[in-house]
Amino acid sequence: MERLRDRVAVVTGGASGIGLASVKRLAAEGARVVVADIDPDSGGAAAGEVDGLFVRTDVTSEDDVRALFQTAVDTFGSVDVAFNNAGISPPDDDSILTTGIEAWERVQRVNLTSVYLCSKYAIEHMRARRRGSVINTASFVAVMGAATSQISYTASKGGVLAMSRELGVQFAREGIRVNALCPGPVNTPLLRELFAKDPERAARRLVHIPLGRFAEPEEIAAAVAFLASDDSSFMTASQFLVDGGISGAYVTPL
Repeated sequence: MERLRDRVAVVTGGASGIGLASVKRLAAEGARVVVADIDPDSGGAAAGEVDGLFVRTDVTSEDDVRALFQTAVDTFGSVDVAFNNAGISPPDDDSILTTGIEAWERVQRVNLTSVYLCSKYAIEHMRARRRGSVINTASFVAVMGAATSQISYTASKGGVLAMSRELGVQFAREGIRVNALCPGPVNTPLLRELFAKDPERAARRLVHIPLGRFAEPEEIAAAVAFLASDDSSFMTASQFLVDGGISGAYVTPL
């Protein structure tokens, strides 16, 4: 299917993990893709794979984000899809008892403030055409609590979820849909690195997933393509959980 033919999609954090898988899926659906990432090597390679455009972007910089979306419009004529996906989960973000203010603020800037900035400048361009789909990466941790805490990460994703809901309501009558994608644990380099350092934490989390495994990035990318397309045309201000059943489980199967 080419549900996104003649549409322009901007993907932040597009050089790896969910972002890279989504870059490939959106391109396969017919979109012209702008890859935004802070790493010029992997970001350029990702754009090259799909005949797209790479724009080096620090998503915490308002000037960079403004330029990113303007470049997309200047190059391809519009911004129809914004997948605001860039995020971090550093090891020094842990229990509230041990997480310092510097770690807290760094995660908030990358995971929440960047989504604010990307949504702001994407929506500005979408309003001119009175259509668009904004997809913000939240997480299943935005709707659940964990004793293996990453306190700033969890708080940032809760903020993404609340902000996406409000934007989805505010701009619905202008033809702009805003939804929060809430993945479960995904088999990405970020998660593998985190859990390799703490196998006990990985085991404690995996047991709670009814499907018994982590998601693959391509499975999350399929959800991104759905939210980007007209197949989800009656969805806005929603939390779209793709979590292997973890948020619905009380006891998981043996």
